Amino acid sequence: MPLDDIKRFRQLDSKCPGHPEYRWTSGIETTTGPLGQGLANSVGMAIAREWLASNYNRPGYDVIDYDIYAICGDGCLMEGISAESASLAGHLKLRHLCWIYDSNRITIEGGTDLAFSEDVGTRFTGYGWNVLRVSDANDLNQLDQAFAQLKKKSVDRPTLIIVESHIAWGSPNKQNTAGAHGEPLGVEEIKLTKRGYGWPEDAKFLVPDGVYQHFVGGIGKRGKDLHQSWTAEFGKYKAEFPAEAKQIELMQRRELPAGWDKNLPVYPADPKGKATRETGGQVLNVLAQNVPWLVGGSADLAPSNKTRLTFAGAGDMQAQTFGGRNMHFGVREHAMGAILNGMSVSKVRPYGGTFLVFSDYMRPAIRLAAIMELPVIYVFTHDSIGVGEDGPTHQPVEHLTALRAIPGLVTLRPADGNEVVEAWKFAMQQKREPVALVLTRQALPTVDRQKYGAADGLTRGAYVLSDAPNGKPDVLLMASGSEVSMLLQAQEQLAASGIQARVISVPSFEIFEHYCKKHPEYRETVMPLSVTARVSVEMGITFGWERYVGLTGASIGMRSFGASAPLKDLLKKFGFTTEAVVDAAKQQVKKSV
Repeated sequence: MPLDDIKRFRQLDSKCPGHPEYRWTSGIETTTGPLGQGLANSVGMAIAREWLASNYNRPGYDVIDYDIYAICGDGCLMEGISAESASLAGHLKLRHLCWIYDSNRITIEGGTDLAFSEDVGTRFTGYGWNVLRVSDANDLNQLDQAFAQLKKKSVDRPTLIIVESHIAWGSPNKQNTAGAHGEPLGVEEIKLTKRGYGWPEDAKFLVPDGVYQHFVGGIGKRGKDLHQSWTAEFGKYKAEFPAEAKQIELMQRRELPAGWDKNLPVYPADPKGKATRETGGQVLNVLAQNVPWLVGGSADLAPSNKTRLTFAGAGDMQAQTFGGRNMHFGVREHAMGAILNGMSVSKVRPYGGTFLVFSDYMRPAIRLAAIMELPVIYVFTHDSIGVGEDGPTHQPVEHLTALRAIPGLVTLRPADGNEVVEAWKFAMQQKREPVALVLTRQALPTVDRQKYGAADGLTRGAYVLSDAPNGKPDVLLMASGSEVSMLLQAQEQLAASGIQARVISVPSFEIFEHYCKKHPEYRETVMPLSVTARVSVEMGITFGWERYVGLTGASIGMRSFGASAPLKDLLKKFGFTTEAVVDAAKQQVKKSV
């Protein structure tokens, strides 16, 4: 970190932003930002460490051998995500994980006694953690003793070290006050504090003699020596275990092994079809056999999400079997999202599943994955009012739009099993973009790909699935996911009325927009400007579709929450029928004449 960047703290293009950011500054392990996220990231790192060690260490070669430390504060431990992740860490007995709790008892509003009076140590003991205490952060002997105890007592559990400290220590007027939490001390107070330290009062960014030497000749040399030692050991490991070493190297580069996409299913035309959650699970199981470091699970919904790996040897990840491929996050969606981020920065390839409606619980972590450019894969099933009897609390309405609003996140809602295959292939090939796969609970017809467009059109985000016979449509019909098959039925009925329709599958707004930036002419081949009669259909709010249907087009979608009823009744109530699409298309054609 150049000193000039530190002097430009929080200024444009400085490598020293307000909250440290992954990838932009050397040595930054993750972008934490919102409180508690970094703690959950550290749990993901510790899980990845145990999984990697279990699968890649060999007798005489501990090539995966490190500890994970996280420093946290009062606010971090108030956030619910830290409780979720700490609970899972205790269950998994993550012995290489240590949280150092800077307990200064101050938050932005004032003392923690305003809202936080629990016994943190007792709570963590209940989680199954080892709890140590240091009564004075400035007592180096106590700190040394705590870390010495850590090595002895963390043999079968994570550790919390509670360190009592004073915010703005040495500041005569701001120590132990909320005023020191989120604002500068001020010029005069800084001088007074320096005077108390015996530091030159007017010196700014002073680095005394010996500090650089300590870092370069002490810390730096130690790190360099350790790195050289590990590199030498890995060279020997590579000679003896070339296949395992190759996998580690591929992981570090976020690359895929040869044959990663072999044996993927091809789904024949079928009017009954399968739910995309079913085909998604089938594709996942093939890919996981081809990519040994594809690891994940669900927030207690694997039987519904179809995210369980069922092939021989997949196994469950537990404290006694860290090498297992199936993770159990429990009912902890928010922690799951942040744990996946911690696993991703550790270079395994993680995925996590839950219902689409619960993506709300995960949104902060998903957003951070997008900021960090981590290729996490989210499997969101039960994607619409198709959930039926579960009612409006479990029927996502605004969630597709909310995911599409996150910059850098690719949201994919495939229309049948063959689009699911292409969606998974797309997700696996990403090195920097997180991907949300949005899948159905209900069965969808498998489109006849001999008659209609090829499913690899998904890689362009939107494509012509079925065109007007002369290639000159009167109306454009567009949809994602489960509603696409409805458009094919409407196309046939419209043709019988003398109206020629083009059916466009739009599995991903983000991919389509990105593809059109590279190939501007493509948009016109799919959605010609000359055709102003347009209808979109999606079982979510219509916000966002106006970019494709225009100001005069029609969007069939949700304008309220759902209801508890069988699916066929809900489709009729909310207007998701072939007849409604036909009527809307006819009105559009009439307006455009």
